[in-house]
Amino acid sequence: MNPIEALNRSAFLWINASPATPTWLIKLASFIADDFILLIPALFVTLWLWGDDAKRNHTLKAVSVVALSLGVNQLIGLVWQHPRPSMIGLGHTWIAHAADSSFPSDHMTVFAGIAVTLLLDGMAGLGLTTLVLGLGVAWARVFLGVHFPLDMVGAIIVALIAYALVHPLWQRVGSTITDLALRSYRLILSRPIAAGWVRR
Repeated sequence: MNPIEALNRSAFLWINASPATPTWLIKLASFIADDFILLIPALFVTLWLWGDDAKRNHTLKAVSVVALSLGVNQLIGLVWQHPRPSMIGLGHTWIAHAADSSFPSDHMTVFAGIAVTLLLDGMAGLGLTTLVLGLGVAWARVFLGVHFPLDMVGAIIVALIAYALVHPLWQRVGSTITDLALRSYRLILSRPIAAGWVRR
């Protein structure tokens, strides 16, 4: 075993919940691990329906970064299969998960992709909040035994690379993509917009 993997496993065992862990903490971690991801579509919907055009542009850019990041994750999983802790009998697993590759974490990739985009594109407060929530999810999923710590580090690296690839392209075509999306939105939701329920 190489030193990095040994450190990865040691860190996992230090974070991973044990049979002596209080039930309430397991339940709290399970809620964070499984349900915090639902905040992401809520964030996107809120930014789009009630944000200005600049926020809508950031939203579409963040979606693009996340989509590319998740695609990269799939490629990594095809090229290099890294087993989850339960697949090698390490530690304790507290929530069910498919026996697929653990690296990088898709959950953390989603949070990291959005956080990086918002932080680097002038929405620091919301970006920092997203990052903090993502770190909570990262802790919970390691704590519950379905990921290693380096799965989370890998997710952040993938998100940064995806942003670096999307950003220059978005500077060229982002406005056009946003304009097309806005036209469709204003056509489809013309009545709610006219009623003042959502922003034009």
